[in-house]
Amino acid sequence: MTGLRSLRPVAAMLFGAALMLSLAMGLRQSLGIFMPALTKDLGISVSQFTLAVAVQNLTWGVLQPFSGAAVVRWGYRPVMLFGCAMYAVSMLTLATAGGFLGVLFGAGFGVGIAVSCTGSALAMAITARAVPVALRSNVMGMVSAGGSLGALIAAPIGQALAQGHGWRAGIFGFVALALMMLPGAWVAGRVDGMAALPVVHGEAQGARAMLGNALRRPAFVVMALAYFVCGMQLVFLTTHLPSYLDLCGMDPMLGAQALATIGAFNVLGSLFFGWAGGRWNKQALLGLLYVSRSTVLAVYFSTPPTMASTLLFAGVMGFLWLGVSPLIAGSVVEMFGLRWQAMVSGLAFMSHQLGSFTGAFGGGVLFDLSGSYELAWRLGVGLGLAAGCAQLLFALMRPVRAAA
Repeated sequence: MTGLRSLRPVAAMLFGAALMLSLAMGLRQSLGIFMPALTKDLGISVSQFTLAVAVQNLTWGVLQPFSGAAVVRWGYRPVMLFGCAMYAVSMLTLATAGGFLGVLFGAGFGVGIAVSCTGSALAMAITARAVPVALRSNVMGMVSAGGSLGALIAAPIGQALAQGHGWRAGIFGFVALALMMLPGAWVAGRVDGMAALPVVHGEAQGARAMLGNALRRPAFVVMALAYFVCGMQLVFLTTHLPSYLDLCGMDPMLGAQALATIGAFNVLGSLFFGWAGGRWNKQALLGLLYVSRSTVLAVYFSTPPTMASTLLFAGVMGFLWLGVSPLIAGSVVEMFGLRWQAMVSGLAFMSHQLGSFTGAFGGGVLFDLSGSYELAWRLGVGLGLAAGCAQLLFALMRPVRAAA
């Protein structure tokens, strides 16, 4: 109870961060539900749509360290408000697209810029700074859990509007949801009024020095490389699962239901891994998570999908999905402290987004070449098992030594 009382002064700030994160993640994760209708209407290929999603992920990853450095210089609030406004503009661009360029700049570059200023790196950094050390991992799991509800909201709304009024109406609905991020970002920006962080002994004081420090630390490098495969698997699913189900002759609404189920079970996974990360080796938990996720992918895609198997798969994947976020953020704080957390987490996330680019675009290219997703999911499973085992073995052999 004493610990919970200590959160009262920052409860609104944490809620704002969770609201912003929830919509930022939910909107981008739900864009795949529009792919079949959008590509047919605009006369573009699946690989062109997935190229836009891949560019989104690459833009997000490349800009994330810069956004993390920007909050150190200018503060969280202005960076996050810019990201929210950019999100609404990007959705409007996509809703009015007349061809590939509109899709590329709306779903691609625009959303990538927006999410780099509103996503998990900044939300987790705000949370870590706002709460006591003893509660940090648990509360990061809670904010991550709240942030996972976006797909539960966005996917059904977008699908219902698209089925009733066309895919453009669905994306106009996303414009309205993007505008709802603004109050969350404003309240979360109260973190700028907190006392400045002290510089601990031995901590790198400049951005370049801290980046060099991170790249020389083996535990961080292994974690970042495994994070690449994480991004590849997850964005392959969010981009291609609705198309895969459509190809298998399933009800189009099932894709939206699956994405919503992933969002719902993200809550449980985030809470669990936030709790577990405060008690056990975060790096080892990451390895176990990647191995489990890859095994579930293999079981699902190796059998014909049904409504029951798809929703069960979505639930299990959802549990294993966003729990990565508090584990990565907590590991970065343990290694490097709080001052540059958003930037260093952004560096790890750049690797994640390079994987996301590969999962989105590579999956589309392999589908266009073969007319099937089989090779794509088999590659994803094999790389995931390899990355998970490497992460787990390294964590057990060389445990992380916490920063001062």
